[in-house]
Amino acid sequence: MPNYPIHTIASSPAGSKSGLEQLQQAFGVLPNLAATIANSPKLINSLVGVFQQVHSSSLTEPEIQIVLLTDAVANSSNYAVAFHTALALQQGVSSEETETIRERRVPMDKRFAALSTLARTLIEKRGHLSDQEFDSFIAAGFTKEQVLEVVAIVAASTITNYAGTIANPPLEDPFRQYAWRG
Repeated sequence: MPNYPIHTIASSPAGSKSGLEQLQQAFGVLPNLAATIANSPKLINSLVGVFQQVHSSSLTEPEIQIVLLTDAVANSSNYAVAFHTALALQQGVSSEETETIRERRVPMDKRFAALSTLARTLIEKRGHLSDQEFDSFIAAGFTKEQVLEVVAIVAASTITNYAGTIANPPLEDPFRQYAWRG
């Protein structure tokens, strides 16, 4: 596996500094995964741009975390599963729901189930939703515009999931309790 430096804002390439500052401000810490992605200014800045759009969508933060956790599990991204388990719990998602997703099962909450199912289906079927899959999401109380918002979340998580799998940064102390092996 390649060995990528885990940057600080000071040690990062010049083109990555602003993106890292924005992520540090958003999270209160600089996640090791972001500090690794900073090796590529193009990738970190792409992530920051889509990150801002994802977190200003019409979905709630708990709903966004359901999609991000489902994506991390579907992509078998160990770092992202731990990270998004912690964030989902911080956003009020129950430990039962997060554990269900980590076990590759569908959440009990109707909206969470629809979001998780759509996210997993988008990844597994490369965006090829059937009419029934699309209609099931809408029937759960979502809009057709929100289908596209979930696509944006999947795009953001693809960046972190793939980069995390390639670079394999260590988990920070607060996330170790949520370590996961796909």
